[in-house]
Amino acid sequence: MSTRRQFLREASLVSLALASKPGAFASPFIKTAPKLSLQLYTVRNEIEKDFEGSVDKLAAMGVRHVETAFWPKHISLQQAADALKKAGIKVSSCHIEIPVGDKKDIFLETARAFDCKKMIWHGWPEDKRYSSLEGTKELIGIYNEASRFAKENGLQFGLHNHWWEYRNKAGDRPVYEWLLQETSPDIFFELDTYWIKTAGFDPATIIQKFGKRARLLHMKDGPAQWHPSLAEDNPDPMVAVGKGTQNIPAIAKAALANVEWMVIEMDKVNGDPFAAIKESRDYLLQHGFATEG
Repeated sequence: MSTRRQFLREASLVSLALASKPGAFASPFIKTAPKLSLQLYTVRNEIEKDFEGSVDKLAAMGVRHVETAFWPKHISLQQAADALKKAGIKVSSCHIEIPVGDKKDIFLETARAFDCKKMIWHGWPEDKRYSSLEGTKELIGIYNEASRFAKENGLQFGLHNHWWEYRNKAGDRPVYEWLLQETSPDIFFELDTYWIKTAGFDPATIIQKFGKRARLLHMKDGPAQWHPSLAEDNPDPMVAVGKGTQNIPAIAKAALANVEWMVIEMDKVNGDPFAAIKESRDYLLQHGFATEG
């Protein structure tokens, strides 16, 4: 049986080992940081021009996981899946339409093509039903139905936010509070930290409020200021993560308890998006805020 002195010595060595491990903090009782992914919407223009070349460039940068969005019409699901697999890139999650009516088939086809379980309603454009409590509850019913369909097929259904879920009120509360309270507990949330800040909320506080249901984060940085042109899909240019107004250390600390994935995304960027992706990845990995997975 170990003596108390031996136990303390061994515990000290464990702590030191963890402290030197990328993505881990200096305590054996704290979880490892989330895994890192990239939303391909960031390089949509480059994919349009040269899909396979863009995928190869991401792989050469060390990108191991991506979140899919929309593909150009000339690229089929199978072509996309084959190119990613050839490059050694796995799919962490998929942005997809809500699986109701005739959209159920493409929902399942997408999950199969990319061997992906996490299917996320991308949430664009703003649904005006979020402007009233009655409309918000109608949407919640649709989301719950989508989640049931996903679960029946061995998949998970999640919701991705923009600014309106936080700026809009339904009754006497912001929409996001109704979503958190009334949606099925099977539904997870991919919290877009940039749009949360744009709406005037602190992302770290919101992550803590969502608790175990906050499974993914969109990590993006920039001015994060509200202006009317956002509704026309014309955001301010974003910058590499860590170079804007976001408090990334606070977000990373809040994420440590429950978040599985940090997904880098830039809706709009001045200059080379690949350079901004690399800078974002380096920042998150070198500070231990995320791991490669």
